[in-house]
Amino acid sequence: MNNKIIIINGPNLNLLGEREQSQYGSGNYEQLKENCLKKSKEIGLDCEFIQSNLEGDLVNTIQDARKNYDGMIINAAAFTHTSVAIRDALELFKKPIIEMHISNIYKREEFRHKSLISGVATGGIFGLGTEGYILAIISLQKLLQNENR
Repeated sequence: MNNKIIIINGPNLNLLGEREQSQYGSGNYEQLKENCLKKSKEIGLDCEFIQSNLEGDLVNTIQDARKNYDGMIINAAAFTHTSVAIRDALELFKKPIIEMHISNIYKREEFRHKSLISGVATGGIFGLGTEGYILAIISLQKLLQNENR
């Protein structure tokens, strides 16, 4: 494989552009998806881009990804701070994982400072806006080519 990735987005990311623009910018979810799919294609990656507000759906997606994808970018959103189930599913993935957050979770409310998934992620991008997704895609491609190891 070595070129199939999945970008998983958690709760409320479908409302980008509508919510807290000071934290998340003014671009909407469809624009983000389009930009990510375009960048992935440009650098030779086959990318699926999904979003769910339901924890169980995200766990199922992560579990299924083990068989179908070479790498993952995950913005678990609020579940970053609360979901042991998502963390456990990510731990079973055993391939490169980039944790992604549009805002800098360490400059926000104290309860957001703890990421349950950082300990199982290969790396993370925080606080660089939606451009962080593009950086994550590029980084994941390099990881898959063994350039970042």
